[in-house]
Amino acid sequence: MAEVMTLDTAPLGKELEVVRVKAEGAPESWDIWLEEIGFTPGEPCMVLQRAALGGDPIAVRIGVSTFALRLAEAACIEVRSRSH
Repeated sequence: MAEVMTLDTAPLGKELEVVRVKAEGAPESWDIWLEEIGFTPGEPCMVLQRAALGGDPIAVRIGVSTFALRLAEAACIEVRSRSH
């Protein structure tokens, strides 16, 4: 079983899959919003780029869409390496 990490700590360019959204300590609406834009269990994702200064925000591909997420938002998304 692959190690679970949060999306804010995931390496660039690695094929990942969403394990779950866990927005504890974040605004209540974040978990719903993140799931609505595609961060659902099993969905493939990848960190594409980090901002130059401080790495915040990050560009993330989820399915066929690309989003910019703040690190605080990305920290609510648990992911693991995608098995083929």
